[in-house]
Amino acid sequence: MAKIDAFFQLMNEQGASDLHLVSGQQPILRIRGEVERVKYDLLTNDALKSMLYEITPEHKIKHFEETGDVDFAYEIPNLARYRANFFMQKYGIAAVFREIPSKIMGCEQLGLPQVVAKLASLPRGLVLVTGPTGSGKSTTLAAIIDEANRTRKDHIITIEDPIEFVHESKSCIVNHREVGVHTKSFSSALRGALREDPDIILVGELRDLETINLAVEAASTGHLVFGTLHTTSAAKTVDRIIEVFPSSEQAQIRSTLADGIRAVLAQVLFKRVDKKGRCAALEIMIATPAVRNLVRESKTFQIPSMIQTGKKYGMQLLDDAIMDLYGRGWISAEESYMKSNDKSRFRQLLKSPPSDFTEA
Repeated sequence: MAKIDAFFQLMNEQGASDLHLVSGQQPILRIRGEVERVKYDLLTNDALKSMLYEITPEHKIKHFEETGDVDFAYEIPNLARYRANFFMQKYGIAAVFREIPSKIMGCEQLGLPQVVAKLASLPRGLVLVTGPTGSGKSTTLAAIIDEANRTRKDHIITIEDPIEFVHESKSCIVNHREVGVHTKSFSSALRGALREDPDIILVGELRDLETINLAVEAASTGHLVFGTLHTTSAAKTVDRIIEVFPSSEQAQIRSTLADGIRAVLAQVLFKRVDKKGRCAALEIMIATPAVRNLVRESKTFQIPSMIQTGKKYGMQLLDDAIMDLYGRGWISAEESYMKSNDKSRFRQLLKSPPSDFTEA
């Protein structure tokens, strides 16, 4: 057993989502969204490096020493998988581990709206799950892929950096590919995937022009493509994809995206106040013909009002979802205000509303 495994055991016992190991500091756990120090000796650079290198593949050590950054996945059988990131900082080496549960929770277990599970049955198109880092995008995507894996008879390819949730083939064939291990890049894996008879393609992150272009193209040529972006609303997600392209190509990609897009889920995670745990608020945009028309005609600013009037399709605005969670007594007024898009709507819930300089 590796020396560092004791910290992962502690993470599991404390219900922590992340473990931070930093030279010159005590170990730190993130529990229910907040960081807490562990009563332990300060970690020296040499001791921490030795502890980390014990679980790191040789080629990843070489990459880290050349670049100062590295990502990979580490697994403890019967406990969990961990997404690891090492980086160099002023006082030496540092690492962050995110726990990826070995048991995949379904959409119903996660309390996701019914329309989310239905996305797994789409025949083709582009579905994007967006939100800030640590908002549970991977967990939501894993639930949708699990739904497809159980209910369809198809070929699923996942392209990730690193591989997070591991899906055992059920009714579907599932192939996992890790960037840097099984393929050179997201774009080269996507290009290859189109020749590998896939029905569903999961792209861990749409991070550059070529990857986004290939994902949109795959969605428009009969594949169901899932991907993630770091955006905070459905309208901003559409804008972000289009703005990645040079201005001379934006009219074309706008038309292609309008044809291919099927849904956008924009997600934010909250700490529960009624019990231990966290819950997600989702903005849900379903790409009806009217929504696709707004994308095609460069009227994305009208998407929020289209979502508001599209409740019968399962659509909802993020702020409505947040207000619903607050109304159930699940989340605090303060966090509702902090994570909402329209702050004015939530100020009245606060006993002493802050003077928000961002609204000046």
